[in-house]
Amino acid sequence: MTEEGSGSLTDYSTDYFDSFDGTRIAWHEIGEGRPVVLIHGYLSDAKTNWIKYGHAAKVAAKGFRVIMPDLRAHGDSAKPHDAAAYPKDALTRDGHALIAHLGLTEYDLGGYSLGARTTSRMLATGATPRRVIFSGMGLEGLTDTDRRSGHFRGILTKLGQHVRGTPEWLVEAFLKTTGGDPVALLGILDTFADTPLEAVKAIAQPTLVVCGAEDFDNGSAKELADALPDARYVETPGGHMSAVVKPELGQAIADFLAA
Repeated sequence: MTEEGSGSLTDYSTDYFDSFDGTRIAWHEIGEGRPVVLIHGYLSDAKTNWIKYGHAAKVAAKGFRVIMPDLRAHGDSAKPHDAAAYPKDALTRDGHALIAHLGLTEYDLGGYSLGARTTSRMLATGATPRRVIFSGMGLEGLTDTDRRSGHFRGILTKLGQHVRGTPEWLVEAFLKTTGGDPVALLGILDTFADTPLEAVKAIAQPTLVVCGAEDFDNGSAKELADALPDARYVETPGGHMSAVVKPELGQAIADFLAA
């Protein structure tokens, strides 16, 4: 099934497939050329993370087919409430299933925040992209996922109780803009799996580590870049949530892929 939509700078298509356990997963596409799979962050979706602020359009303009899945429980993908739909590494398996469904053999792979964590898990479980992008991610965010899962569990189980203006309130406000399903999103936290430091250090592909200058939500992005054998570190304006709205994020990814 295909739907046509209009992003901020260009048109995109939306398609669906059934993942490893039958969960319906949506993905969006812009552009033509070498495939690059970009995975969005937690509580967000592909349209908000990649399309709305023009990042996907910048990458597509360099001659790429930009493929952007909505993670299960997010965006246009299914949002099951059954705990059985959220086994550990479910997002990783969805990523592998998408690659197989599309028949991709030569491609690049990356993501923002949870999308970057999903990328690391895909690499640790057999994915073979030519190049890798970690954005909005630090070393601790890959090796110690409990650090953030507890934070988000506290927010989602106390909706409506957060003091206006606090970081927790801002996350809740963002959740309202995306129309997120709190029950399904709580399930996502059970899918988190650590990527051991040894596995991170074994990522041999050329890698872009791009992060907001004020973003330390997932630890140090510079330490992540230093741990990788072939990484380029780029600092962009903003914090974890605000860096997504800045044009520098998409430009950094486009420039890396086009180099």
